[in-house]
Amino acid sequence: MTSASKALSVYVAAFLDELVRSNVKNIVVSPGSRSTPIAMVAAEHPDLHVWLNVDERSAAFFALGMAKARREPVAIVCTSGTAVANYMPAVVEAKESQVPLIVLTADRPHELRDIGAPQAIDQLNFFGKQVKWFVEMAIPEESPEILRYVRTVAARAVSTSLSGPSGPVHLNFPFREPLVPIIEDEHIWESGLDHRTQFVKAAESKLMMKDEELELLASGLTRIERGLIICGPLDRPGFAEEVVALGDKLSFPVIADPLSQLRSGVYNKKLVIDSYDAFLRDEYISQELVPEVVIRFGAMPVSKAVLLFLKKNPQIKQIIIDGEGLWRDPTLLASEVIHADPVLFCRLLNKILLENKGRKTGEPTSNWLESWIRADRVAGEVLQHFGNEEQEFEGQVVLRIAENLPDNATLFVGNSMPIRDVDSFFLNTERNIRIMANRGANGIDGTISAALGASTVAEPLILLVGDLTFYHDLNGLLAAKLHKLNATIVIVNNEGGGIFSFLPQSEHPKNFELLFGTPLGLDYSYVVKMYGGEFKRIDDWNELSAAIKNSKDVEGLNVIEVRTDRSLNAEKHRKIWRIANETIKANWEQGEGDAH
Repeated sequence: MTSASKALSVYVAAFLDELVRSNVKNIVVSPGSRSTPIAMVAAEHPDLHVWLNVDERSAAFFALGMAKARREPVAIVCTSGTAVANYMPAVVEAKESQVPLIVLTADRPHELRDIGAPQAIDQLNFFGKQVKWFVEMAIPEESPEILRYVRTVAARAVSTSLSGPSGPVHLNFPFREPLVPIIEDEHIWESGLDHRTQFVKAAESKLMMKDEELELLASGLTRIERGLIICGPLDRPGFAEEVVALGDKLSFPVIADPLSQLRSGVYNKKLVIDSYDAFLRDEYISQELVPEVVIRFGAMPVSKAVLLFLKKNPQIKQIIIDGEGLWRDPTLLASEVIHADPVLFCRLLNKILLENKGRKTGEPTSNWLESWIRADRVAGEVLQHFGNEEQEFEGQVVLRIAENLPDNATLFVGNSMPIRDVDSFFLNTERNIRIMANRGANGIDGTISAALGASTVAEPLILLVGDLTFYHDLNGLLAAKLHKLNATIVIVNNEGGGIFSFLPQSEHPKNFELLFGTPLGLDYSYVVKMYGGEFKRIDDWNELSAAIKNSKDVEGLNVIEVRTDRSLNAEKHRKIWRIANETIKANWEQGEGDAH
């Protein structure tokens, strides 16, 4: 063993071993020459699972989905040059959606930079503000000080990626040749440990208000009759139960974005509002339901109707609870931003409210609250009834999926129209269904890869996407073939960008199809077959229902295509919203009545 090879080997081994000791269990590797040391050593670590993904862009999203599903950091490693640039979209999404990614990029050593060496670009601070921390790693050595350094950096990288706000970190490794490590020595993993089980452990802490401030807040909230809780995208175990209990104690309705995870599970959903996107579009109804105070958790909900509802009523006192230390207020109307862990905040506030014995829990305190409950019930009945009646209607795709998903399934949803239809048509259920999406930057890139990354831990997994989103990440299908992953993908094929039919651009038809509609005219059966999957274009809705119901038994990749008409779909959405709002107003005027 040469001294250079030995130094390289123990250096990389110490780094990767400390990642594992810091609870990193998975690393996604894209092949390349300069990253050889990390790839080869990673493949030898007994407690590190290596996932190969040839395309760096797909690899990064695959890791992103895995990290989201597991709620833990995942590492990615690639060679130098433009391979690094292909990580950018997933790094951006990880930053915006607070997903911990450990980004490891190999690089030329310093003497080969800026002199025209092949595959050498400027990788220093390459991701800029899109990462929480950047480190230009030291040249490999086997000195005790450098081995302590490399373990410290590994532990700090994991801790930094997890501390609020969670997100990606970037470590750049300059490697000199020879690049092949010597890994036969079984004691290689102990280098730099100094007889410790973990070289350095970083303790986690949770943000919380001071006790006296929480008492004051609780006292003020019990005097509010027209209060509303809004829960946007937020995936925290225990949050649903605690925030629903808070709504119950305050008698506040709880708007539940589908990504808040509140719409699924066995608990009292009397105050959980899921059809708000339909009735908040109506000016009369929305003005009748304006609260005095809003308590908002997580990111802003998917629904534009909710955003406009808040923006049109600047007099509402908005209290934003954000456990990530962020400032997520696109309305620019927040009265108070509280940096506190949402689960702990609700739990402690519930305890204070219970001890103070304020308002009787679960009791409506006004006709206003009852109006929220009735509007939601009526709208939900209309959405289900007329949604199931309409043919070639994309809302019916979601209704069929929602009705037939197996318990404990994961529904991964693409952006643009699919996530908005899930917002409208995936209503409260007692089944345990986890809904995921890439709603940080809201892009369509990498959706297949992210969903397949999630499928490594979440089974059964159903991915709902539009045809453009599917096309945009065809490379991602390779992961299902390479790693024998099980997933059902439902493509809503409306020949282009369906979301634009709902936007002002659609009122200018001259170049609409050229610039926005973008019909592709592709037959996806060929590409699915190429990746070893099964493809079926359904002829009726019962086929879709059966396929979703049986998804728990699917082996491999199963792709189902549903064809719809873009322009008719927009008309049907508007028709159902109109019927829902007319029925709500009639119900309010006449008292309890039949919704359809």
